[in-house]
Amino acid sequence: MSYAKSTPSTRKPLRISCTSSDCDNNLHCFKKSRNMAEVERGRCRSCGADLIDWPRVHKRDLNDAAFVFSSLKIELVRHHFWHVPIDIKAENHARRKGIMQLRDAAKIRLSKYLVPNNPRDGRQTPYEGNVIYYAQHALGCCCRACLEYWHGIPKKNQLSDEELEYLTNLIMKYVNEKLPNLTEEGEKVPPMRS
Repeated sequence: MSYAKSTPSTRKPLRISCTSSDCDNNLHCFKKSRNMAEVERGRCRSCGADLIDWPRVHKRDLNDAAFVFSSLKIELVRHHFWHVPIDIKAENHARRKGIMQLRDAAKIRLSKYLVPNNPRDGRQTPYEGNVIYYAQHALGCCCRACLEYWHGIPKKNQLSDEELEYLTNLIMKYVNEKLPNLTEEGEKVPPMRS
């Protein structure tokens, strides 16, 4: 099997945040700023562009995942996590676990860290080390704030079983796209030597 390799020494530090934008290259930020009026919610906080069909995205229809993915990729931070190579530690971890265990791990992670009133909200999802983290950032399910504006799930609400299943399925679609050669059951991957 062939996997794309990246090493920590070749990776550049992340120089973007959830509020970064590059509007000239059609990469925006849709997170509402404090000084934006409620009527401006959903527009790019930098240039004001209204590019996302929010009612359609908020339907949470897995059959419309391709549309949701294309919408997510218009936001700079999401675009980054759709296009950055998965680090070797995360890749090897995913290969060891396999699709079935990754699915279980994604569901557990979402239910454990995307709880209402999480005091660490906005800081609970690392940027690398696990393909699930990449997926959470790419899909806007890394924190309750992103979950609310991308998926229409209010911060104060506990995730329903249906919402949890939808988000888990989105993560697995991302994993399949980024690491298409994973096995169902996992495989033996030798530890990395420093």
